[in-house]
Amino acid sequence: MAEDFLPIKGYDHIEFYVGNAKQAAHFYDKTFGFRPVAKVGLETGCRDRASYVMEQGNVRFVLTTAYGPDHEIARHCALHGDGVKVIALTVNDCEAALRETKSRGATVLQKATAQEDQDGVLVSGVIKYAGDTVFKFVERKNYRGAFAPGYRPIQAHGSQSVGLAAIDHVVTNVHLGEMNFWARWYEQVLGFTNLCGFTDKDISTEYSALMSKVMENGTGKCKFPINEPAEGKKKSQIEEFLDYYYGPGVQHVAMNSGNIYETVTELRRRDIDFLRVPDTYYGYMRERVGDVGEDWDKLQDLGILLDKDDDGYLLQIFTAPVQDRPTLFFEVIERHGSRGFGIGNFKALFVSIEQEQALRGNL
Repeated sequence: MAEDFLPIKGYDHIEFYVGNAKQAAHFYDKTFGFRPVAKVGLETGCRDRASYVMEQGNVRFVLTTAYGPDHEIARHCALHGDGVKVIALTVNDCEAALRETKSRGATVLQKATAQEDQDGVLVSGVIKYAGDTVFKFVERKNYRGAFAPGYRPIQAHGSQSVGLAAIDHVVTNVHLGEMNFWARWYEQVLGFTNLCGFTDKDISTEYSALMSKVMENGTGKCKFPINEPAEGKKKSQIEEFLDYYYGPGVQHVAMNSGNIYETVTELRRRDIDFLRVPDTYYGYMRERVGDVGEDWDKLQDLGILLDKDDDGYLLQIFTAPVQDRPTLFFEVIERHGSRGFGIGNFKALFVSIEQEQALRGNL
């Protein structure tokens, strides 16, 4: 077996560029149950931006906004709306990660940079990814602070957790014809392998279709599906995303829950909107999957989807977009052995998404 030239410990954080970080932090606190743990801004000596660090389980989100219009963050938000800018991965050696990926074709946007304060030293570097999205390598083995030098811990109670435990996967949408390019990029630059793939025969309805490849690192901790649109009679959800995001970017972030029933019940109580599949889905899937020990009536009541493969089964549900543009959304997933992505649910989910697109006049 070839040596892993890019050993990744896991997801470090996801950074979103947003129009108003304070309001976004309030939203992720009160609805999704993320606790604010650190902040950088004017009161910490940062003159150009504000960032709030939000945590729940092993999930860490960073919400960042610019103080002025002539700033890369402000321009990013003007073009794309609120969305994911940085996918940060924890590594043992940032300099080695940059050196190895650069030698394999990565474009380095920020060389290994050390920041230091009374809590130690944090090293990070950045490489280019699809569209305006970037990957950041973070070496924090010698850092003990709340997040990073310059950030001040926040002593805030925050809302009760909804049970989100970890990032399961991060999905990128790209233009037609680009999926295979980025799959090869993951293989050559990051040393990932292709876990599985889906064609337009797997994921299609009467009107639209998509194709997808799932890339994962050597330990299987980090998974990155890549979607591209396929030819169809009408505009697919991927094309809608690309139109309103103005280019490739992160379509959704999937997070694990140890009890998806409790998580979804609480999220619904907090007014999070979820995509809803037709009720006929449950009769069909009950017959196809059989008894796996789950309460089908409860699944149907909450709108949770179930799929089964050779390794086990999974439960999943998708939110509606979390901003006005029909772009970024979230997935909640609970795995029982299955390493898949719910291919048996794709058609029903596509129908549901197309119904939402039709309401927006974008199908």
